[in-house]
Amino acid sequence: MSPVGVGVIGAGVISDTYLTNLTGFPDVRVLMVADLDRARAEAQAAKHGVPRAGGVAELLADPAVELVVNLTVPAAHVEVGLAALEAGKHVWTEKPLALDRETGRKLLDRAEERGLRVASAPDTVLGAGIRTAREAVDTGRIGEPRTALAMFQSPGPESWHPAPEFLFAAGGGPLLDMGPYYLTALVHLLGPVRRVTAAGGRARETRVIGSGPRAGTEFAVAVPTTVSALVEFERGGSAQLVLTFDSALPRVLLEVTGTLGAAALPDPNGFDGTTTLHLPGRAEPETLAPRGHRATRGTGALELARAIRAGVPERASGRLAYHVLDTMLAIDESLTRGHPVTVESTADVPPALPEDWDPHARTLD
Repeated sequence: MSPVGVGVIGAGVISDTYLTNLTGFPDVRVLMVADLDRARAEAQAAKHGVPRAGGVAELLADPAVELVVNLTVPAAHVEVGLAALEAGKHVWTEKPLALDRETGRKLLDRAEERGLRVASAPDTVLGAGIRTAREAVDTGRIGEPRTALAMFQSPGPESWHPAPEFLFAAGGGPLLDMGPYYLTALVHLLGPVRRVTAAGGRARETRVIGSGPRAGTEFAVAVPTTVSALVEFERGGSAQLVLTFDSALPRVLLEVTGTLGAAALPDPNGFDGTTTLHLPGRAEPETLAPRGHRATRGTGALELARAIRAGVPERASGRLAYHVLDTMLAIDESLTRGHPVTVESTADVPPALPEDWDPHARTLD
């Protein structure tokens, strides 16, 4: 029951938040940072007090590393995940789980064959904001949830990201980049998806990097940058989903309407935020302050580590991530083909985290 040894593969922009959090959680020990760019790995390890840095093969050969946190670009998620499984490591991967169904299934099947676990971001659904909203919905505060509206509008990440090309290549776009946050939250609230109908396209064929040392560089856009979808759920009910990198009017919205009222939820790409309940017969909406932990990215990896030690299912499971991936691919297929697409997979909705779950507590010695 000792703390779980962790190795981080990928020392890019998002690794800062992960490393800040993971190095502060007593139940895990970050042993090494690896990257194709060794100097970048060494810089991140030094910045966050991680004892070692090096290459991927070196990290995978370390028997003290039990859990690999895979922060590579989407196109490398499965390749790195499979290598970690072959080395006998459990895997936490950034979203999306994979770029296609075949390799996503291969990753999960290989984990099962080897008796290992694969879990996946987003872990924002484990944060206090969505946790509190889900508690209100699950306990019937708005009645039976029947419809939802989810919107992410943005002019695109190229204005602030110093190397945004991967966000406009296969595995990117607002669907696979932002879709996991909204669809994972919707599955937690309304259950698994059964069918989708979509439309969309892209506003421009090229974009220009707006910040960093390569500012002014033009690059090609390979994916739809606006996607709208009608999402229907197995339990009944539906959601309207709008994801765009083409809007000069930034907007984040997640609302669920039930048979007794409606709930306005916080940003599903965050871990905090209030929930507002709109109930009939009340002059003013009811505001629910977030209740739960205040940590951010990396809490899903920690929850996985604790679940491994306890021998219980993790909440941000690979199977749930695969269902969300399957849904996103079905949306993309519906957009291309012009007709509804059935989502063949399903997933169990995990229980919400207890309010008193504390990532900074020491539970493993």
